Amino acid sequence: MCLAIPGRILTIEERNGSRAARVQFGGIVRDAYLQFLPDAVVGDYVLVHVGFAISLVDAEEAQRTYRLLEEVGLLEEELGPADQAGEP
Repeated sequence: MCLAIPGRILTIEERNGSRAARVQFGGIVRDAYLQFLPDAVVGDYVLVHVGFAISLVDAEEAQRTYRLLEEVGLLEEELGPADQAGEP
């Protein structure tokens, strides 16, 4: 299964001509590309699907989604274990 999951942008940088972000999904941090959201900024919550941020979401909706995904055991299944180096 491949879900779109909300995450909070921690950092943004330029990589090989593309905007990329470190995005936090609960306690898990992963990279995502921002081509579809050129106005996204650090602190925004974005919906990420297969490594691309595809839309903005509000913080309350993101938290509600995390809780539901964790309850049914899908958050870590979709994202893998926490990235220890990327955790704040």
